[in-house]
Amino acid sequence: MTVKNEDVKNGVIFPLGDKNEAYAEYFDGQSYLKMLAADPDITVSVGNVTFEPGCRNHWHIHHYGFQILLVTGGNGWYQEEGQTARALKSGDVVITKDSVKHWHGAQADSWFSHIAISAVSTEWLEPVSDADYAQL
Repeated sequence: MTVKNEDVKNGVIFPLGDKNEAYAEYFDGQSYLKMLAADPDITVSVGNVTFEPGCRNHWHIHHYGFQILLVTGGNGWYQEEGQTARALKSGDVVITKDSVKHWHGAQADSWFSHIAISAVSTEWLEPVSDADYAQL
């Protein structure tokens, strides 16, 4: 199945969710969040995160756990510190292990959506520079 920008924008697989106001200070650009599983009795959360074109989160580290990203639409980027950025598309899976500094977000011309499965405490760091992002 080919997923188009309009499909990602409209939340064709999972609901788009509301504007991600709770974490807006850690994103450059507009993102949306729809929690799919957030039970206080378990240590794992599952959320659908959607990024408008060019939106990305800041560098961050997950402590005491892991994060798995299941890409459901659009085109995005994932980068670990010291590594080359990896282009992402629907069907890709990213596993971020404990204490790895990284960021992820949409490519400049595409909406991007992923399911984030997290069992972590997140330490938010500096933004991805516009200059570094523009080189991708």
